[in-house]
Amino acid sequence: MPFKPVDNPKCPKCGKSVYAAEERVAGGHKFHKGCFKCGMCGKFLDSTNCAEHEAELYCKNCHGRKYGPKGYGFGGGAGCMSMDTGEQFKGDAEEIAEVKRREPRPFAKAPEGEGCPRCGGYVYAAEQMLARGRPWHKGCFKCNECNKGLDSRNCCEGSDKEIYCSVCYGKKFGPKGYGYGQGGGALHSDDYVNGETHAPKTTVVDTASIKATSGQGCPRCGGAVFAAEQMLSKGREWHRKCYKCKDCNKTLDSINACDGPDKDIYCKTCYGKKWGPHGYGFASGSGFLQTDGMSEDDLNANRPFIINSTTTIKAPEGQGCPRCGGAVFAAEQQLAKGTMWHKKCFNCSECHRPLDSMLACDGPDKEIHCRSCYGRLFGPKGFGYGHTPTLSTSGESTVNCRSAIGGVRPTDGSGCPRCGFIVYEAEKMISKSSSWHKRCFNCSECHRSLDSTNLCDGPDGEIYCRGCYGRQFGPRGVGFGLGAGVLSTV
Repeated sequence: MPFKPVDNPKCPKCGKSVYAAEERVAGGHKFHKGCFKCGMCGKFLDSTNCAEHEAELYCKNCHGRKYGPKGYGFGGGAGCMSMDTGEQFKGDAEEIAEVKRREPRPFAKAPEGEGCPRCGGYVYAAEQMLARGRPWHKGCFKCNECNKGLDSRNCCEGSDKEIYCSVCYGKKFGPKGYGYGQGGGALHSDDYVNGETHAPKTTVVDTASIKATSGQGCPRCGGAVFAAEQMLSKGREWHRKCYKCKDCNKTLDSINACDGPDKDIYCKTCYGKKWGPHGYGFASGSGFLQTDGMSEDDLNANRPFIINSTTTIKAPEGQGCPRCGGAVFAAEQQLAKGTMWHKKCFNCSECHRPLDSMLACDGPDKEIHCRSCYGRLFGPKGFGYGHTPTLSTSGESTVNCRSAIGGVRPTDGSGCPRCGFIVYEAEKMISKSSSWHKRCFNCSECHRSLDSTNLCDGPDGEIYCRGCYGRQFGPRGVGFGLGAGVLSTV
């Protein structure tokens, strides 16, 4: 039996066999990698931008130009009113006609009023679409004007018992006039064109025609308010039509309505202008100084009376605010060192910076200070202590530990080697053989503060930093020292 090679699929573009190493699949057809490009612009394609139509490949743009909708509004980018009339695709008219001829037709007519409203044929459950309470074929469920396919989301039922897309419905039955339309030239002047029927005009309803009992009707017009139209505000019922701002007539709802002291309703802007605080900083815009028709006397008359002085109500001796002596109430109290302060008085005694519980420092003078002022007044002084410049010239170069620390001197000699007073656990610092106060734990020569990383115990029982220890007890001679010229002759 002669050898018969296996048939490979043919590329629809070149007609040659396509092998697995070079195949590209689209629309159930296999193409060569080199043939997998747009049939109009020649752009190479991939699975993300490929569109197949009858075994021919197109990019998304060319496919839209050839088979997509055309006319005003169908296009991308600037100048999207396409002038492409499809002249280059005239040869496809016969193919389109053939497709239309192949569309299914109803093979059996239904009784009057029971079938599809568009074609009159029987509608079975597998293909039915519902609108106006009647079943339609899925193929007939299209806009009566532009033949756009519809679904339950964009179907609009017209008064002529037909169905439309939302755009065509708006053009045919929607309001007309300046501002109602899409795109340029939205001013419709076709009141009645081609015998079109329009929705009936609504009449203007006078809400005050049915008067209510005095004090029970709408506060604006006095008419009776029924449940279908009532809006509630401050316990009173309003007509939906009357529920507007008294000044600017802006329609209101429960979110932006503000009840004024004159028993009327306002929008937030008008309420703020009429009843809100006035003056620089109380308004919208930059530097908005409100001067709209209200004199200073009117502003003072409408402004609530506020007592700004904290000393008006005096407290008993030793119970009031330590700064001003006034009584301190719970709504304004601030606590510091067991005393109550006014919120207004709770500021630094030196720089008057407002304080809170995180920033306040209680001084030995029974005042409160910010951290910076407390450090300058009561903190250690000398080189390295303080703000820039750190070298203090106030006469104190170091901290006098012996005068700053007091207490009990132990009789057995177990106190601090520097000051002699007893050392408690909360402040203990340990060296080679002794316990020191934290404040006394500094270099015996330069008084630099020490810790366990830079501590050096001297043979004289004192503690030193590394530099001073090297100068006092370290080796001497060429090479032992700091900097150039380190040959010490001491």
